[in-house]
Amino acid sequence: MSLTATPEAVTSAAFTGEQREYLDGFIAALARRPFVGQTAGGQLTADPAGASANLAAAPVEETVFGTPLSELAKPERWKYEENPLDIWDKLLAHAEADKFPDEADTFRFKFFGLFHVAPTQDSFMLRLRIPAGQLTGAQLRGLAALAEEHGGGYAHVTTRANLQIREFRPRSICAVLTGVQDLGLTSRGAGADNIRNITATPTSGFDREELIDVRPFAHGLHHYILNQRDLFGLPRKFNVAFDSGGSISAASATNDLCFAACRLSQAITASGPDGSSEPIPAGIYFRVQLGGITGHGDFARDSGWLIRPDQAVAVAAAMIRVFSENGDRTNRKKARLKYLLEKWGPEKFLAETAHKLAFVPLRVPIEKCDSRLPVSKHGWLGVHPQRQAGLSYVGIGLPAGRLSAAQMRGLASLAERYGRGELRLTVWQNLLIPHVPEASVPALRQELRVLDFNLEDSPAAGGIVACTGNRGCKYASTDTKAHAVTLAETLQDRLAGLSCPVNIHFTGCPHSCAQHYCGDIGLLGAKLADGTEGYHVVVGGGMDHEEGIARELFKSVRADDVPSLVEKILTRYQELADEGESFVHWARRHEVNRLKEVLT
Repeated sequence: MSLTATPEAVTSAAFTGEQREYLDGFIAALARRPFVGQTAGGQLTADPAGASANLAAAPVEETVFGTPLSELAKPERWKYEENPLDIWDKLLAHAEADKFPDEADTFRFKFFGLFHVAPTQDSFMLRLRIPAGQLTGAQLRGLAALAEEHGGGYAHVTTRANLQIREFRPRSICAVLTGVQDLGLTSRGAGADNIRNITATPTSGFDREELIDVRPFAHGLHHYILNQRDLFGLPRKFNVAFDSGGSISAASATNDLCFAACRLSQAITASGPDGSSEPIPAGIYFRVQLGGITGHGDFARDSGWLIRPDQAVAVAAAMIRVFSENGDRTNRKKARLKYLLEKWGPEKFLAETAHKLAFVPLRVPIEKCDSRLPVSKHGWLGVHPQRQAGLSYVGIGLPAGRLSAAQMRGLASLAERYGRGELRLTVWQNLLIPHVPEASVPALRQELRVLDFNLEDSPAAGGIVACTGNRGCKYASTDTKAHAVTLAETLQDRLAGLSCPVNIHFTGCPHSCAQHYCGDIGLLGAKLADGTEGYHVVVGGGMDHEEGIARELFKSVRADDVPSLVEKILTRYQELADEGESFVHWARRHEVNRLKEVLT
């Protein structure tokens, strides 16, 4: 048969007359098959033209943002079956019965910031939302009372400049939730698949080097989220930060989305996505950075967008919605913004965001903006002058971020007596008391000693950060907070004269809540072959002007051996580094094998 034969020729050559007769009859029978449909009024009809529904058609499977229900990850099914924001009656019932939730409701309760942390603690933890880490003395005192009355009598400062209250029974969950609301605070959306606490530079409003006070934007986004139902129940958690561009950072590039303040010293002409051009006056703007998730080895990258500060909350809301509508809801391991950016490419993500905005974001090469001055490492510890004449802020180190209720009440009173009743939490698990008159600093320092706080900035021990650890988190392999305190005591005594500050991050599992890859020295918890607790040790990580992912130096170091090993690493650094050389620079200019050589 010719490849160029006509259809008629093919039909004629392919079938006999008997076969053609059979096929004609079969097709005619199909045409005569009875049709049964349903009219708009619900009556049955044999007329296809009058039917609004074909009763023989296969049902169409429901979807969530285009993903069929059968393909959803288990938590997505739980959210679909019962919206976690609608379970207040269920919370009341569990409190009345003093009953812990089942697996699905354990997940849903996290939408209220409630975490059932069994088996490590057969109790609840409440995580708050404290935008920009900004608290009043009255709020801290109230939280101390809740912690004492219902919980374990303490709180933890987190790596999102936030607070957790721990160890309270189911019977207390509604009392704690309403008590927090009475203080003007909330925990709504503080866990599970939601936008976590909005962080900001902790010295905003009084940093002498800052370009802009970023607290209004952090608070603005916080309240927008709370009042927009569709911004809950994302594919996974989402982190947002605002950085003032001053001497203290917000560790902004570790976030899914960050707004970094920058200065444009000279007016320029920028191009829009449609090829148009527009003059941009000199001034203060935000650069938009995307995709940070250091536990997966990535910092946020500059998007090319330069936006006015008043546009920031709108841009954030648009980007979060694009992520919510298009993020992966089938594979929890690939459900963060980083993976949507990898799948689409940044350009498509930005284009989809622009569709949701009533203004046109402009692209400006980062080179057109002034370079940021290096941040002050450990500038959140000790006494520092503010831009307001005669006032200082006082950065107080908290061992592993833990505060007793008595310390919380004491700090609240000190902030009211020596400052303006305000405190700031930081992502380095410490806090600041701002607006202290210079003449009052000595008296404040003395009273802090009574509360077991030390204002002396220790370059070796001052930058130790630790996640919750296995005393309060089922994922952690090690008791990170206890090990962090032990290390701090060792270094405080033996390496008080370290020439350059270092950050040391303890994290108990690969989720990397304490961002071990960003530390000068990072410690990742692990169970060793003999069942004891240990750590994999990484070095050379950093944030801001030292940005970089740490490299693994040692595996499976016993927890008891960590203090002596870290002391040895820092001692050899002191002996071998060039004059004025930072630890991170020293660690990066050597291959891992060379570092091992100098440490053996």
